[in-house]
Amino acid sequence: MDTIFALATARGKAGIAVIRVSGPDAFAAAQALSGRAVSGRSMRLATLRGADGQPLDQALILAFDAGGSFTGEPVVELQCHGAPAVVSALLSELARHPGLRLAEPGEFTRRALENNRLDLAQVEGLADLIDAETEAQRKQALRVFSGALGDKVGGWRRSLLRAAALLEAVIDFADEEVPEDVYPEVRALIDGVRPDLRAQVAGTTAAERIRDGFEVAILGAPNAGKSTLLNALAGREAAITSEIAGTTRDVIEVRMDLAGLPVTLLDTAGLRETEDHVEAIGVARARARAETADLRVVLTSDGILPDVALEPDDLVVTSKTDLGTSGPGLHISARTGTGITELIAAITTRLERRASGAGLAIRARHRSAMEDAVRLLDGLHLAEGREEIAADALRRAILRLDSVIGHVDVEHILDEIFASFCLGK
Repeated sequence: MDTIFALATARGKAGIAVIRVSGPDAFAAAQALSGRAVSGRSMRLATLRGADGQPLDQALILAFDAGGSFTGEPVVELQCHGAPAVVSALLSELARHPGLRLAEPGEFTRRALENNRLDLAQVEGLADLIDAETEAQRKQALRVFSGALGDKVGGWRRSLLRAAALLEAVIDFADEEVPEDVYPEVRALIDGVRPDLRAQVAGTTAAERIRDGFEVAILGAPNAGKSTLLNALAGREAAITSEIAGTTRDVIEVRMDLAGLPVTLLDTAGLRETEDHVEAIGVARARARAETADLRVVLTSDGILPDVALEPDDLVVTSKTDLGTSGPGLHISARTGTGITELIAAITTRLERRASGAGLAIRARHRSAMEDAVRLLDGLHLAEGREEIAADALRRAILRLDSVIGHVDVEHILDEIFASFCLGK
């Protein structure tokens, strides 16, 4: 396998830059740069030199044995000064070393997966952790990266493997020393997995929202103060405000962090009947986005609510209270700031309540695999003479769960059989 290297920190001027080298020639490359032997689980400061003997930089060399590195291979990290010229010189020198090449995007993590240092769900958690913008995203990604989803799937598959092994034993080893009535244990194992699996499926929607962001649509008639409210919440002039009705023609999006939750605010076109073709398109888009949004904030400045189907958590807000308006729901003035704090708190409370139900599965493929497993378990019928059908359903459920973490190995069923029943085969 090639030895790969790359800059592991962001490009540009910085106090420190980290260059990672992974593969069988990692230690040899570090020795060539430092002039001294490099061994695993070591750390030392050294002057790095080029092939001509000229110093390139003074850096801290960290070496990791194959069993103790991120990729599962011998790894060296060079912590050098973060000047672009220093980084460029070191990367050029490494490229000259025999057997070394520049890593492809994500190749270090791919090697960690191939060397069983991470499962597939952990790889996805790592990607989300790198992209995390809010505290809720960080916590969720770190939980998955730490192996919580893999541990959960591992527990399910152990129970189902045991159930499948019991059924396989009835089918293949009926004349051997196998317990006669395995059905109570098989039912108990399946009944122990199914509720937990369903709970995780139910929590995927909230988890995906934390990962991708909640959407909050601001709705109302023209000149209800929607754009002014968006600007007040965003703390900047994100949308054009005007006394002219129909100024907003398209959906304007602003990304925010509310109590650690990622939220996209949507300023929409004023809801009204119009003969203006362009404005009519904007109104149609406003209604469409409102239907798919997680929460709707409906503004009124005259006490009349637009024709919008409201969900129980949606907020009705009377705006422009600085002008003496009155109406239902919360009362705010986006111009003076009155009631804005209370509105943010109300939005946050509703979204936090939804986020509290988040499960460990964070992607659509996780949900799909777990839903398939639930369907297979729900359709499984245990009865004498149907062992082969039931065992096949269990195998397929296990394979779908294995796809969540990237492990697919049917030999584990035979391993379970031989280990459990001492058949002497």
